[in-house]
Amino acid sequence: MGQQEVLLEYHPNLYLGEGIKKKKLDKIKKKLENKPLFSSVFLISLSRNPFDQLEVYEARQLCQPYYRKCPPYVVGIAKNREEAIALVEEIVTECLAVRGDCALKEYLRC
Repeated sequence: MGQQEVLLEYHPNLYLGEGIKKKKLDKIKKKLENKPLFSSVFLISLSRNPFDQLEVYEARQLCQPYYRKCPPYVVGIAKNREEAIALVEEIVTECLAVRGDCALKEYLRC
């Protein structure tokens, strides 16, 4: 299997799970973009589905051809699914405090 580059876009204030060290973030991003099959992290991204707000999935899914054509807008990176769910809870709590609602897509795009 050849190298599949995925051009990801990241939220400027990327949410990181406790298992993700900030000093290794650049290395993680490079791996996500160049060798996603070997990325053992979970991503939180804005959903393209108008009925959902966020998606949580293993970074390995970036190997699918769809993601090269339609790269996700990544708002968070976590070491595992539990951390990813905790980050979603953090985002919801923060959005409620700032906006008074759960319009997560609008909140994260601002």
